[in-house]
Amino acid sequence: MKKYIIIALGILVILSCQKTEEKKSLEKEIILKPYSSYYPKEKTKILVVGTFHFSYPGLDATKTNNDDKIDVLKEPKKSEVTELVEYIKQFKPTKVAIEAKPSWNMNKDYKEYRKGKHRDVRNESYQLGMRIANDFNLDTIYSVDAKSFDEDLSKVNPKLIEELGKDYDFKSEDPFYKMVKKSFDESTAFPAKENLLKFMKHMNTIEGHRNNYGAYLIGDFKLDDTRGADFLSIWWYNRNLRIFRKIQQIDQTKEDRILIIMGNGHASVLRHLIEYSPEYEFVEFNSL
Repeated sequence: MKKYIIIALGILVILSCQKTEEKKSLEKEIILKPYSSYYPKEKTKILVVGTFHFSYPGLDATKTNNDDKIDVLKEPKKSEVTELVEYIKQFKPTKVAIEAKPSWNMNKDYKEYRKGKHRDVRNESYQLGMRIANDFNLDTIYSVDAKSFDEDLSKVNPKLIEELGKDYDFKSEDPFYKMVKKSFDESTAFPAKENLLKFMKHMNTIEGHRNNYGAYLIGDFKLDDTRGADFLSIWWYNRNLRIFRKIQQIDQTKEDRILIIMGNGHASVLRHLIEYSPEYEFVEFNSL
């Protein structure tokens, strides 16, 4: 009897050892693959050039004093624009997109630009976007600006949008908003005092984009319980999501290099969307 018990115990030990070895073998076979391995190594590259508006349309919450405005058609800023253009051209774009509504038919202006017209238009879409596209002999300029969802909703329920947007006027008493407002107000004077390329490098850093992005998460964002957050989502954030969608709709391949000329407020959100998208590779402005 003892003999059989010993044999049985021996078999159990052998089976246990086999299972242990099998478990170790399985553990060796399980490899935690990096998430990036699921996607192409080569992706469409995108360079977002966040900028202030060269023509000072005065539509943004932060206004520039007349004494601080520059003229990009006159020296020394004219030469600084050329320096900026030559710096951006190192990206070697195959596609150029600008902050313009598709309904504006900017391709018509671009075709005229290629024939020598519109060279005196101060807007950055012309001074940077069209100029660079023309230098690379590109036949199309892409307009990727978009209206916000709140405009669509206001046609259906104007009272709702009016109530949501009430007091969303960038005049908050939030101490953090006062801090960010000071940073914006002071920055409007920089182009007149500093070299344009140096200033653009300063604007397009991670820190610069975080400052722009964070500005929307304080102040009026805190209106009531979630009213400020609700309004921001259908107004500003939605607009940038729609801009990103228009970028996706550009006919493109993984070999393409897309240059986007955009107001710096948009650039901060677009950085976030592009960096987290599996489709694209975000190119740092300061890496050129």
